[in-house]
This record gives sequence, C-alpha cells and structure tokens, in this order.
Amino acid sequence: MSGFFDTIQTLFADYGAELLTAIGVHTVYVVISVVIGFAVGLVLGILLSRVPRWLSGIIIPVLSIFQTIPGLVFIGVLFIWWGNIYPTVIVALSVYAMFPVLKNTYTGILGVEGKYIEAAKGCGMSSLQTLVKVELPLAMPTIVAGLRMAAIYTVSWAVLASMIGLGGLGNFVYRGTSSNNNTLILLGAIPAAILAILFGAVIDVLQKKVTPRGLKKEVGR
Repeated sequence: MSGFFDTIQTLFADYGAELLTAIGVHTVYVVISVVIGFAVGLVLGILLSRVPRWLSGIIIPVLSIFQTIPGLVFIGVLFIWWGNIYPTVIVALSVYAMFPVLKNTYTGILGVEGKYIEAAKGCGMSSLQTLVKVELPLAMPTIVAGLRMAAIYTVSWAVLASMIGLGGLGNFVYRGTSSNNNTLILLGAIPAAILAILFGAVIDVLQKKVTPRGLKKEVGR
C-alpha cells in the first residue's frame, strides 16, 4: 500500500501542476461549449417544433447524418480554416453539444399533451405564453436529459483539442499513446471520466429541480 501512495506522490510531483492546468482548460472547454450548444440547440429545437412535420422529418435525419461525422474530421476542417485558435475548439464542441439538446427539445415539446395546450389557450394565453409557461416547463425534464448527454459527450470530445495543440487532458492521452506510456494515458483518461461523472451528477440534480411537481408524482406512481 505504501508503494502505491509513493507512486501517486511521485506522479503529482512530476505532473501535478501540468495536470491541474489541463483539468482547468478541459473544464473551461466543456462549460463554454455546452452553454453555447444548449442555447443554440434550445432555440433551434423550438423552431423545429413549429414547422410542419414533413419538413422536420427531413431536417432531423439530415442533422443526424451530420452528427455522424467524426469529431477529429470536423475539428481538422476548422483547423484548416481558422488555425489552432481557441474558437476552433469551442465551435467544434458547441456544434456537437447542440445536437442532443436540439433533438430532446423537439421531442419534449411535441410530447406535451394537447389537453395542456388547449387549457392554456382557453385561459387566453398567446402562443408565446403557452410555449414559455406550459410547453417548455413540461418538456424541461427531456430537454435537461439532452443537456446531460451533451455535457458527458463533450467531456470526451474535448480531448481532441490537444490534436491541434490547444491543451486539455488530451495532452496526456496522446503523449501516452505516442510513447506507449500507460501512466500518461491514465493521467488523462481518469480525470476525464471523473469530470463526466461530476457533470452528469450536477445535471441530474438540475433535472430534478426543473421537473414540475405533477410529473414527479406521476413518475413516483
């Protein structure tokens, strides 16, 4: 056991400062990208729920095809256009973080039962008021589930930042793979996994907070 702690102490002595910096950079990438992706995905999901079904039935499969493009390819294309600047990483991660939120927003709004919308209209609410006060609150648990997926996925995609020399935990992973050093790989992979778990746990709490009381009771039955 003492040998294990000695190893940990040695690793922190050798890589501690660099690891903390990498975790900080990685976290900033994730937070900024998820916030942007959530905002854009929410707006686009709302707009998509307002178009005819036949049109959304075309748009969503097209977006799904775009989502299958490997992140390495997409960030590589942006790198060719813009170079190794931070917006290259932020834009790439934001685009990928947007998709789960967009799809869940669309699904959540369409999943609101018609009786609630009719009741809102019967109370004299406008379309905007119905959206803000009825549809979005009822769809919010589904939307936040999309946010959770976006955050967890973005933690792993952010590793790609190191491919264009912009830091993050991917530095350890790629240095480890290029030098066949398992220790470096684990120094990058384990903190990334912990970050994913932490982001997921925080958003789980958020999801419980935003779930309307009526839905909580229905789920509890």
